[in-house]
Amino acid sequence: MRFLLLTGLSGAGKTLATRYMEDMGAFCVDNLPPMMMVKFMEVCETTAMHSSVVALAVDVRSGEFFDAEAVSRLISEARTLGHHIETIFIEASDDVLMSRYKETRREHPLSSARVSLTEAIAQERERLQPLREIANYVIDTSGLKPKQLQKKLLSIVKTDGESIPLRVEVMSFGFKRGLPRQADLVYDVRFLPNPFYIEGLGHQTGLDEDVRHFVMDHPVTEEFMQKITDLLGFLLPHYQEEGKHRLMIGIGCTGGQHRSVAIAEAIAHRLRELKYEVTATHRDLEIEQARWKNGIRDDD
Repeated sequence: MRFLLLTGLSGAGKTLATRYMEDMGAFCVDNLPPMMMVKFMEVCETTAMHSSVVALAVDVRSGEFFDAEAVSRLISEARTLGHHIETIFIEASDDVLMSRYKETRREHPLSSARVSLTEAIAQERERLQPLREIANYVIDTSGLKPKQLQKKLLSIVKTDGESIPLRVEVMSFGFKRGLPRQADLVYDVRFLPNPFYIEGLGHQTGLDEDVRHFVMDHPVTEEFMQKITDLLGFLLPHYQEEGKHRLMIGIGCTGGQHRSVAIAEAIAHRLRELKYEVTATHRDLEIEQARWKNGIRDDD
């Protein structure tokens, strides 16, 4: 029997995720009081169930019954008893959560006459941090379409649960829009020569061949790539040994259009050569391209 503990921020998409997992054949229980988790797992293990995957949604809706650190201890207890349990943490940015609540006009579980929506989101994020830190999977739904969320969940639900590979996401971003909250490792590549100031390159991106050659052919870049490849080659096996199943590496330049994009793609390529499951994403690339099209020019 495989148990998936679904938790995360209110408004981030847990209800939709539960519905999708149920459609995928998982037996789903929503808003289970945490103190019942281990006992419920024992019942499932001794019952002839139609599904070998059980999803348990646990979050702050349980009110006084919910404590993230206590839930973390219960997860450890369940594993000690031999239960196979993995945690899925679903989140979204503050702006997206605010927008969703305004659209639906629903009340946040922690909001009240004395607690604003902004404060409620901040409190919930802080309370859930212990669960986020131990999550096997973290899904940020800020920019995800429903079908994309469904695809991510399918890759989790349909795995046999016996051997979970380390999934690596290399994300480029621009420091002027802030650090990616979900990044485990962050590297600043603003020390590299900037294509923004080179005639004919400013409007291009790190995905374009001319920019990629400009960035990657520099001697400093070659030395940096060798050092970071060696470092990640050392770190990733140790993360796996400690039970980590996902790792996000943030690569940042000023705007997120040139240097960080080229470097992120190069790092992803090298990690694939080391046989890791890797995706490369570019958080701010579309924004920067839109600014160029609208005639807005500032330093990358």
